[in-house]
Amino acid sequence: MRPLDFDPIDEAARQWGLRWEGVPAMHAVTSLMRVQQLVLNQLDTTLKPHGLSFARYEALVLLVFSSHGSLPLGKMGERLQVHPTSITSIMARLEASGHVVRRRHPDDGRAVLAEITDSGRAVVEAATADLVASGFALDALGEDDLVRVSELLRPIRKAADEF
Repeated sequence: MRPLDFDPIDEAARQWGLRWEGVPAMHAVTSLMRVQQLVLNQLDTTLKPHGLSFARYEALVLLVFSSHGSLPLGKMGERLQVHPTSITSIMARLEASGHVVRRRHPDDGRAVLAEITDSGRAVVEAATADLVASGFALDALGEDDLVRVSELLRPIRKAADEF
């Protein structure tokens, strides 16, 4: 696909401004959503050789970070901010790949635990090395810019009661 000779988001903002208010917010959210698509595509491309999507990678990393290598599926869904059916689907794929096992919670018979396997730990290490080497698809930005992006986005996350 040949690059455009203009910025389509700038043009959309120009057109928007002829009709409605809120151009700066429209421009920012459209830019943010486009970058999210580009970054997610690159992350998934980097993770594909490992048999992972970014969603499955995040789930494995969450298990690596847990104190016992296991968490209830409900808690995982909350922390990853995904619907219960999504976490079930993610776990089914990871279990089929041998990266997790699902067990009944020993203290709560209604809950299901996901536990990372040695295979899951190994794939996290290999995938993480590739993500770090790729700059997490943000290698067009320097370290100071990356810090600024994170700080700019923090108030939006906080306003959404994420933390």
